[in-house]
Parts: sequence; structure tokens; C-alpha cells
Amino acid sequence: MDRHDDDGLADLTGLVDRVPDGWTRATYEGRTYGLSRTNRVDGRVVTITAAELGGTDLVSANVYRTRAGDELRSCEMPDAKVLSFLRGWTSE
Repeated sequence: MDRHDDDGLADLTGLVDRVPDGWTRATYEGRTYGLSRTNRVDGRVVTITAAELGGTDLVSANVYRTRAGDELRSCEMPDAKVLSFLRGWTSE
């Protein structure tokens, strides 16, 4: 999905950039998650995973950083779920 689509992806670059490298303890909707960011292929692919600690929720996506802009590829879940998490998480 291109970051210029009309479904709220215009801020994808900023949302991805605010996730720190490595593992971070995060809070989202009152629940605690282990949030991780891994950069691959010289930073052109970013993998973001958030697993609810003590629960079953999972958020997972790859972001491809292309010349045309960032492209979100959610892993077996709606893009809206990933974007909601990226907009709403806070660090503990």
C-alpha cells in the first residue's frame, strides 16, 4: 500500500521513525506490549512487531522504504490495526 493512498498512510514515515531500534516496552489501549523494530537491507526494510505481554494480541508489519515512499505490508491483519497501534502506542 502506497503512503499516498487516501486511507491515512500519509504519515507512515513519521510513525515508523518514532519506533526505536531494538526492543521497547510499550503501552497501547491500557495493555503492555513488547515492541520491536528491526532494520534490514541497509534500512530499506523495517520490520515492526508488537506482542502483548501476558496476552494474545499481536501487531506485525514490514515497511518497504522505496524511492516513491514508504509502503506498508501488514502481516495477516488489516493495515488499519497496524496504523492504529503506531499512532497510539506510548513508551513506559
